[in-house]
Amino acid sequence: MERIAVIDFETTGISPNSQCRATEIAVVMLEGGQIVGRYQSLMNAGLPIPGFIASLTGITTAMVRKAPPAAQVMAEVAEFVGTTPLLAHNASFDQKFWDYELSLLRRERSQSFACSMLLARRLLPGAPNHKLGTLTRWANLPHTGQAHRAMADAEMAANLAQHLAEQLRERHGVGEVSHRLLCNLQKVPAAKLAEALLKHRGGAAAPIAPAAPGRSQRWRE
Repeated sequence: MERIAVIDFETTGISPNSQCRATEIAVVMLEGGQIVGRYQSLMNAGLPIPGFIASLTGITTAMVRKAPPAAQVMAEVAEFVGTTPLLAHNASFDQKFWDYELSLLRRERSQSFACSMLLARRLLPGAPNHKLGTLTRWANLPHTGQAHRAMADAEMAANLAQHLAEQLRERHGVGEVSHRLLCNLQKVPAAKLAEALLKHRGGAAAPIAPAAPGRSQRWRE
């Protein structure tokens, strides 16, 4: 799989606007089954952190007041990512904040987002649910730190993306997993996944091995 930038935002709410902004971002560069680069920063958008958000994430108003300005952070992270394809867990959320924060710099995203949550719903139907923490425990993937902090969540999503790629190769006979394939599969109804993969393989049938939580190799940088 080509290099993919896996991102995670922590924010003050669910929909970006002048009163709802990002408070932290992390990006891990995933390439060849390894994390090969990282970027993480708190970011100060000049807004207080609601109490329930502080309780959930551990990020306080005092912490973001000491952080670099949001514009500086987004300029740095945009340069770090460049045109690398993007992935996030529940990507519709992170995509909204990525696009909004970039728009404040008069910049636009040029690449697509793959969503590990949508892919997990199709490739890991036996999981108890498709929350990032649940999938990490269910598949015996590495513990990466405190949930609801951007770097820990970005690393969890990167581990999950690698696990999903292994499912495609080992269970579904896909020789080369690409970001484009992930983006295509996340749009396919679960009931038509086998048909879509058959078409991708050029009509060649592939035996499907039993799914096994924790089958993928644990990996780190």
